[in-house]
Amino acid sequence: MTQPLRYQGRFAPTPSGPLHFGSLVAALGSYLDARAAGGDWLVRIEDIDPPRCPPGTDSTILHQLETFGLHWDETVRWQHDRHAAYQQALDTLADQGLAYPCSCSRKQWQAYPVYPGWCRTGLSDPAQPVAWRLRSDLGKRPIQWHDRLFGWQQLDPETLGDVILKRKDALWAYQLAVVVDDAEQGITDVVRGFDLLDNTPWQRQLQVALAFPEPRYLHLPLVVTSQGQKLSKQNLAPALADEPHAVRQQLFRALQALDQAPPDDLSQAPVTTQLDWAVTHWSVEQLSPSAQRELPQEP
Repeated sequence: MTQPLRYQGRFAPTPSGPLHFGSLVAALGSYLDARAAGGDWLVRIEDIDPPRCPPGTDSTILHQLETFGLHWDETVRWQHDRHAAYQQALDTLADQGLAYPCSCSRKQWQAYPVYPGWCRTGLSDPAQPVAWRLRSDLGKRPIQWHDRLFGWQQLDPETLGDVILKRKDALWAYQLAVVVDDAEQGITDVVRGFDLLDNTPWQRQLQVALAFPEPRYLHLPLVVTSQGQKLSKQNLAPALADEPHAVRQQLFRALQALDQAPPDDLSQAPVTTQLDWAVTHWSVEQLSPSAQRELPQEP
C-alpha cells in the first residue's frame, strides 16, 4: 500500500514591499494548514522581477514572519538563483511544441481580450525581441481540479490566452517559475489567495507537460476594505506594525479573517499562545467559501 506523502506547504511572497494584513492572512493560513497536518512549512522569495523588488525587502519580510511567530522549515529559497532550472523546463516545453517564441507587443493585440496566438506557427516579426508563451490550445481541455474550499473547478485555459513564460527582457514569468519550484521542493499543498485561483489551469497544464505531480489546492478568501478594495501593495496597504501589542492584535484579527472564531481573550495572549490555539483548532470547514472577506475591526 502506497503511503501518503508528508505534507509540504509553502509561503511565497514577492518582495515588492513589506507584508501587509492581507499578506499575513495568506501566510497564516498556509502555516496553520501545514502545522495542523503535522507537515513542513517552507518560505520561498519570488524575486524573479528585480525592478519590482527593492533591495532589503526580502530581509524585511523574513523578519516580519519571525515577529509573528511564523518560523519556517528548511532553508529559504530565492528564485533569482533558479535560472538554469527554469530554462531546462522551457526547453522541455519547446521540444514538445507547447512553448513558442512571440515577437508581438501588447499594443498590437490590445483590441483582443487575450493574446490571439499570432506567433504560434512562426514569428510575426523576426526582427523584434521575443517572449516565450505557453500554447493554451493544446492538451486535455477543459482543465478540472478540486479546490478544498471552493470545490470542483473547470476552466478552458484557451479563454485566458497563451500566458508568457519568459519575457522579452529575459526575465522569467511567474507561471513557469512557481510550477518548477513547487515540484522541486516537493510541495504537496498550495494554500494561497483567491486572486490566484484562475492561474491554476495554466499551472496544471505545465505540471502535466513537465510530468510533475499535482498538489492539492486551497484558495483563501481575499481581505478587502469596507469599500471592497483588495488589500495589496499596489493599493498601498499599510505594512504590518511590529510593536508587540499591535502584533498580537493583528494576529488575532487574521484568525478572525480566516473564520476560525478565536475566543476574545486570545487577543491579549502572546503570539506563541495564539498560534498554539490556532494550530489545534484549525478547520478548513469553518472557512466561508466566498471570494472576499472584509477587514475585521480592531478588538
